[in-house]
Amino acid sequence: MQIAPFDVELFFAVYEFATPHVLCASDCESMTVTDLLELAGMTMADLGTQWLGYTESQGHPDLRGLVAAQIGGAVTAQDVVVLATPEEGIYLTMRTLLEPGDHVVVLTPAYNSLLNVAEHVSGNVSRWEIEATAVSFQLDLNKLANLLTDETKLLIVNFPHNPTGLLPTPEEFAQIVALAQQHDVWLFCDEMYRGLELDGRSPLPSAITQYEKSIVLSGLSKTQGLPGLRSGWLLVRDESLRAALINWKHYTSICPPTPSEFLAMAALRAHDKLVARNVAIITQNLQAADAFFARWPQLFTWRRPSAGSVALVETAVPSTTTYCIQLAEEAGVLFLPGPYIGYHDTFMRWGFGRKNFADNLAHYEAYLQKKIGD
Repeated sequence: MQIAPFDVELFFAVYEFATPHVLCASDCESMTVTDLLELAGMTMADLGTQWLGYTESQGHPDLRGLVAAQIGGAVTAQDVVVLATPEEGIYLTMRTLLEPGDHVVVLTPAYNSLLNVAEHVSGNVSRWEIEATAVSFQLDLNKLANLLTDETKLLIVNFPHNPTGLLPTPEEFAQIVALAQQHDVWLFCDEMYRGLELDGRSPLPSAITQYEKSIVLSGLSKTQGLPGLRSGWLLVRDESLRAALINWKHYTSICPPTPSEFLAMAALRAHDKLVARNVAIITQNLQAADAFFARWPQLFTWRRPSAGSVALVETAVPSTTTYCIQLAEEAGVLFLPGPYIGYHDTFMRWGFGRKNFADNLAHYEAYLQKKIGD
């Protein structure tokens, strides 16, 4: 049985590294290994002493301890499963939890694998779609309540949300958890953007601290801006489920790579500095975006994100799929069309986490001015 095409990655395989002005990156500004080690008070010599043998399948105990300490509460190092890549955690969870026919509810739009792997394994997925109002995105909790039944096996959510930038209120999040508890549903919460709350907003509590049947995915690719490490982890409090996940992991990566684990520990020691740096970049870029959208109200509907480094922007074109390909080829400007992440073809994803955002935006605006002038 063939799985659905991974539309986001297929699109980026063609355009991401061939298009000079990328305005849809989902990650934050990255850095060199040397810069990361300096932030963590470590040296290249420390990295050079690492032994390149096999590592523990569940992950280095010190790394798991640092992850647990960041979450706090009742979470311990034993609850952490270190991954070779965050993507692996989605695959492992779906393979471990689901059988053909199991009912799954997925918050959409979503990163392709959150939806596609569940559909591939279970074949029985309902979509809980975020709704666009005139000025923002919102959750319809009544729709979620109608989708969940006592036959539902798994609810998949992603907060802060990629690609809309939506952050539920604490009350909304508590209602989502309560609905999962009411139906005894496993709750998979992708928290890859946790820590990038904007305009003074506080992070939601991690789902792992709110409900014993939660599985949380996190890692260093987005909030910390270190996607090249390919470092991530699952948080799983249920001992039997965790053991089953690790058994599936023996069929994928077996164990994490030593250099990534070492550098992940450096990143967690420098976590506060990395987050402050990236929130500052996003905040500055959103100010530039605010001014840009104010100058082009006839072309865009701007729903400002509450958290994370991305947003979905409605665009007055017949098809953003056609438009984004045209932009890439004519102007060297890259956006991600809405349909590639399971949303409507009048939306495209923007990204605000890179330092070159303002320069790339200026290039795009010059193109718009020329096209309108023509």
